[in-house]
Amino acid sequence: MSVYTTVSRESLQHWLQGYALGQLLELKGIAAGITNTNYFVTTTHGRYVLTLFETLHLDELPYYLTLMSHLAKHGVACPAPVADHTDRFASTLAGKPACLVSCLGGQDVSHPSAEQCRAVGETLAQMHKAGATFPLQMKNPRGPRWWSRTAQQLYPQLPADQAELLREEIQFQDSHRFDHLPSGVIHADLFRDNVLLNGNHISGFIDFYYACNDILLYDVAIAVNDWARLDDGELDGGLAKAFLEGYQSERPLEAAERDCWPVMLRAAALRFWVSRLQDLYQPASGELTYTKDPAVFQNLLLGHRLRQDFWLD
Repeated sequence: MSVYTTVSRESLQHWLQGYALGQLLELKGIAAGITNTNYFVTTTHGRYVLTLFETLHLDELPYYLTLMSHLAKHGVACPAPVADHTDRFASTLAGKPACLVSCLGGQDVSHPSAEQCRAVGETLAQMHKAGATFPLQMKNPRGPRWWSRTAQQLYPQLPADQAELLREEIQFQDSHRFDHLPSGVIHADLFRDNVLLNGNHISGFIDFYYACNDILLYDVAIAVNDWARLDDGELDGGLAKAFLEGYQSERPLEAAERDCWPVMLRAAALRFWVSRLQDLYQPASGELTYTKDPAVFQNLLLGHRLRQDFWLD
């Protein structure tokens, strides 16, 4: 179970005195999650999700939590952070930064349908539009500079063919600029396990703790690379097309974005290939890590390099 920090009922009751949420009825650990500790908290006022942050610091949280509040107020399906009596969204509990957010219904899906992909694409476009009025800024900490720097550390540890592919792809990406494309708030990690659905209805996007400001099309590419991916690693054209149709029903892609789409799919695959290689070869000491197979994104990248149909026709 992904409960790394234990919270006692007594300590939570004391912490909840800072909120107008009534009396504590139930505290239950949540098995899902890799990086943070999560609990379901039920009070006389309702049900919430308590998150204790195992790696982020208290002063790093305002961007993410204020963003979630902004999006929720603008009608985007996502958890709404709960403010305490001093209007703070986060404070310290059990020695860790902690926050409460509204508890959403629904569940994630491992094998989405075309209709579900279409709904996720539509909601992502709504999120991008709502984010246009969000005033805070956060540079992408895992953008091109990060993957180039990390790759330099990885090259000596990689098999020769992987190192060559990584060098080639980084050089290819360095030869392309995206500054002219629409940018704004992106989720940056919209995989299947970060969306809750009730049937074909989106209950909410969750886990905004990689959110930042970057190219909107990059966010679309990250999502398509996961939502349209089959168990064998291939991308399903029908799922990808449905996702893009849903997205463009809310925010049609500009001509420049359509031109850059093939390159952006490769960039999104590269980013997660590098992060998984780093987790495999350079696990952070003392941090909670769960190593996923880097080959998934290596193969996805290789597929994009050969792809002819990019589902925008």
